[in-house]
Amino acid sequence: MEEHDDIIPIEPGPELDLHTFHPSDLGDLLPEWFDGCLERGIHAIRVIHGKGSGALREGVHALLRKLPQVRDFQYPAGEGSGGWGATWVYLKPRE
Repeated sequence: MEEHDDIIPIEPGPELDLHTFHPSDLGDLLPEWFDGCLERGIHAIRVIHGKGSGALREGVHALLRKLPQVRDFQYPAGEGSGGWGATWVYLKPRE
């Protein structure tokens, strides 16, 4: 496996921009991001998937319906939050 000195780890936070990702990346990325957010006490995340063809958005929404961390999600995100290009995700508090 190659080492990449230019890779900078990103700490999960209240916004996840998926513009550089492919739908096939979502299965690992979203659960890990949400777990990291829960560890930091973050329960609302704005997931930016863009408007585009809708493939990324559809992949995100399909996965959100299955993930145990997700309490609910809101699409579109709202006028000041990215509208049709983003989704608000609300996580369940840890017990």
